[in-house]
Amino acid sequence: MMKTHHLIRVVASLAMLATSGLAYAEEYKASTDEKAIKMTNVASLEARVQAKMEKGAFGYIRGGAEDENNLRSNTESFDKKYIMPRVLQGIELKEIDLSTQLLGIPLKTPIIQAPMAAQGLAHASGELATAKGMAQVGSIFSLSTYGNKTIEEVANVSGKNPFFFQLYMSKNNQFNEFILAQAVKHGAKAIILTVDSPVGGYREEDIKNNFQFPLGFANLEMFARKNDDGSKTGKGAGISEIYAQAKQAFTPEDIAYVHRISGLPVIVKGIQSPEDAEIAIQAGAAGIWVSNHGGRQLDSGPSSFDMLPAIAKVVNKRVPVIFDSGVRRGSHIFKALASGRILWRLAGLYYTVLILAALRVWHQ
Repeated sequence: MMKTHHLIRVVASLAMLATSGLAYAEEYKASTDEKAIKMTNVASLEARVQAKMEKGAFGYIRGGAEDENNLRSNTESFDKKYIMPRVLQGIELKEIDLSTQLLGIPLKTPIIQAPMAAQGLAHASGELATAKGMAQVGSIFSLSTYGNKTIEEVANVSGKNPFFFQLYMSKNNQFNEFILAQAVKHGAKAIILTVDSPVGGYREEDIKNNFQFPLGFANLEMFARKNDDGSKTGKGAGISEIYAQAKQAFTPEDIAYVHRISGLPVIVKGIQSPEDAEIAIQAGAAGIWVSNHGGRQLDSGPSSFDMLPAIAKVVNKRVPVIFDSGVRRGSHIFKALASGRILWRLAGLYYTVLILAALRVWHQ
C-alpha cells in the first residue's frame, strides 16, 4: 500500500510538471549582470547567487538525487584523507609548474570545465560567457548537448581555444549523427560520451518546485528546424520528458559508434567502477571520466573520490583520467591529483559561479 501511495504522489508530481511549464517558460529572465565579484571562497557565493535566481532554476542547479546523501558524501569524502606536509625540500613557488596536457592539448592548469546543461539559467550569455572565460585562462570548455547555445556559436567565441562536445545519446541515431557532424564541422577536439544518465535522477527539489526548463536547448532546436518538428526543443519540458528521448541501453559498441561517426577521441563520462573503466578502454575510449554526476543520479552510490584510486590503478596511465563531483577547494584538487594521474573539472556548485567568474575574466 505504501508503494502504491508513493507511486500516486510521483505521478501527481509529474502531472504538475507537465501542465505548469509554458507560462513559466515565457516569463523566465536570466541575470545580465557583468561586474567584478568579491568572495572568500566559492561556497560563500552560493547564497548571493541564490538571491538573484528564480527558485526553480537555482534548485535544478544545486540539487541532488533523493535525500542528497551522495551529493554530500562527494565532498565529505575528502575530509577522510589528510595531506602530509613535507618541509626542508628547497622548493620555491616560482619553480612550481601547473601546466599539463590532455589528448595532446596544452593546458595551463590541470583543470578543465565540464559540460553543464542550460547555462542560460544562470546568465543570459550562458555558454558563450563560460567559453570566453575558459579561453582567457587557457583551458578547455565543454559544451553540453543540452546547452542553450549552438556548437557554432561556441566555436565562434572560442576562437583558437580548443573545446569539447558532450553527447547525451538519443534513441534517434539521426539526431546523434546530425549533432556529431556539427561538432566535427565546428572544430570540437573530442566527444564526451555521458553514460551515467540513461534516465533522470529522482531530484526532489525539481518536483517540489515544479521545475521545467524555461529555455530551449539550441542543439535540439536546430535539429527540430531541420526536420520541421518544433515539439522537441526542450522548452517547457521537465527532466523526465528530456530523458525520455535519451538512449538507455548503453553497450561498449556505443563508444565505437561515436568514434566511428565523428572520427574524434571519445572520453567516457560517468565511470564509477574499475570494471567499467576497463570495459570502456577495451571499447576504444580515449579517456575515462570518473563521475557520479555530482550526486544527481543515484543517491546510494559511492563518492567519486572514494572510487578514484581504484579506477586510476586499473587505467594505469593507458588513457587520461578526468575526475569530478564534490570538489569545493584547492586542497580537494590536490588530494584528487595525489590519488592518480588525473585532471579535475568544474561543475556542480560552480555552475553559476563559473559563469560569473568567466564573465569577470573575459571583461578584464
